[in-house]
Amino acid sequence: MATFDLGAFQNQISAQNAALPPVDKWNPDFCGDIDIQIKHDGTWFYMGTPIGRKPLVKLFASVLKREDQNYFLVTPVEKVGIQVEDVPFIITQWQKEEDKLLFTTNTGDDFIVSSENPIKIFADKKTAAFLPYALVRRNLWARLHQNVFYQLAELGTEQQLNGKNHLMLNSGDYSFSLGEL
Repeated sequence: MATFDLGAFQNQISAQNAALPPVDKWNPDFCGDIDIQIKHDGTWFYMGTPIGRKPLVKLFASVLKREDQNYFLVTPVEKVGIQVEDVPFIITQWQKEEDKLLFTTNTGDDFIVSSENPIKIFADKKTAAFLPYALVRRNLWARLHQNVFYQLAELGTEQQLNGKNHLMLNSGDYSFSLGEL
């Protein structure tokens, strides 16, 4: 594990003025892994202790970057590896805006489900169940919370997709499957 100054890292991130820093453009040297883990339920831990300060979690989430299957927190000058049990975000809320679905993550990210923020079915890395995931941003995905999934399932309709029955929904002109029936 790399030595890590949480306060200095927080100051580096806080110095950025953009709502979402351009982490995809930052390529600092890798400084090693640190003891931050995002658990399956979306809770962030530092050195085995839950990070209880939501603004700090939101700040860290804003500089999260995924390369292949690895996750990093990055600033313009530092890149540190963290562990993620499944995906970094959980869709905890949804609402309809006109004919579109607006999803909200556990860290407060809002986005409209669309071809830019699609829904895909993946195997949960912890349970191996095939579940719907939403692309939040920059190769970072969110799993639908079970309550959100069941609420959306009530709105779905059964349709054929690739010769199989799926539970389908629309968000504007974007159609997606919640899973095979």
